[in-house]
Amino acid sequence: MTHNAIPAVMEPEDLLRMPDGDHYELIDGKPKEKAMGAESDKVALRIGGILDQFCLRTKIGLAFGSQTGFKCFSGKPKLVRKPDASVVLTGRLPDDKWPKGDIPLAPDLAVEVVSPNDTYEEVAVKIAEFKSANVKLIWVISPETRTVLIRRLDGSCAEVGESGTLSGEDVLPGFTCAVAELFV
Repeated sequence: MTHNAIPAVMEPEDLLRMPDGDHYELIDGKPKEKAMGAESDKVALRIGGILDQFCLRTKIGLAFGSQTGFKCFSGKPKLVRKPDASVVLTGRLPDDKWPKGDIPLAPDLAVEVVSPNDTYEEVAVKIAEFKSANVKLIWVISPETRTVLIRRLDGSCAEVGESGTLSGEDVLPGFTCAVAELFV
């Protein structure tokens, strides 16, 4: 779709109807393309797959990929964010079924993989928005430095390097993953 064909201001439902709307987030009603390079896309696929297998095995929740939109931002009806991977815990969605469109609540875990085109400010704003929506655990994965920045709802944070292990903490009890596994 050419940029000329995209309306200047959209509703979340408009984004769902766009032929390539899965490649966009909606920020204040304006579509913003979510461009990922091959490296960041592969890392997102890797962590998403690991989370999906854990959720299937434990029945703790549902894992979603990078094209799932979340409409969970109080006072911002024209904001749809798409983390690169996410988990919604069991019991939060009606009948534990995923909706056909965007998810109208915050994920319990949101994962962002830093892409070559991301600026520090863009990532920081997205993390702040997820925190304001009460996302319990946020992982920011940097393929460049091979680290994971961990942001918690209580405001604390930590960083795990390639030789460390990522933990689901109290959000995904029992989940662990060697950080190095994300980059192979």
